[in-house]
Amino acid sequence: MSNTDSTASSALEWGKLNVGSHPGEPPLPEDDPTVGIRMNHCMIRVRDPKKSLFFYKNLMGMRTVFSINAGPITTCYLTHPQTAEHRADLATFSRETALRTQFTSGLLELVHVHGSENQPEGYYTGTGNVVPALGFGHLGFTVPDVNATVARLVEHGVKIFKPLGVSDRATLPIFDWETEKGVGLGTDEDLAPEFNAIVKTFVHVFDPVSPFPAVISRRSAGLGNQQG
Repeated sequence: MSNTDSTASSALEWGKLNVGSHPGEPPLPEDDPTVGIRMNHCMIRVRDPKKSLFFYKNLMGMRTVFSINAGPITTCYLTHPQTAEHRADLATFSRETALRTQFTSGLLELVHVHGSENQPEGYYTGTGNVVPALGFGHLGFTVPDVNATVARLVEHGVKIFKPLGVSDRATLPIFDWETEKGVGLGTDEDLAPEFNAIVKTFVHVFDPVSPFPAVISRRSAGLGNQQG
């Protein structure tokens, strides 16, 4: 596949990292009606809250903002404490963050539907990474030390999908089911070097319980993709 073919449906130049607005993207004046909207949280279903909370809290450093047993479901909101004061005093962290939940970004909502834990393995397959219901890809985390984080995850049995320093077509979120339909065609040689350089700084791991994928990267701007 030629570079021209591979970008036929895109207005962006092949292989160039474009930082900033897309062509034709409108400005965002202060009186725009969308000012104040923020990406607040993502929600995923879990079958085993204890194991899922261990992964996101003990291994990924999130802490509970609030949780509630609503009857048929229990929901729990998590996020990362952002200050030394909050990390030292989780009660204050939870209380102050809960008061500003609607103004907070980066929240993760875990929902346990009561009784789902008694269903057979594979009860939840709609992760967005199972054909033909493709869509949602991954949760992304930045960490201060990728190697140390990965070592700790592996120690706790977390499966690595894409190791550090690797970027190839096999690790893109493209399935054989799609290529058989003529979607996402290409080889390793068609991947832009600029893209490879970014993705090589990422590690792709699997949440061992939920089962949702996660991408871990250094604290820098970039892109990430995951096939589950």
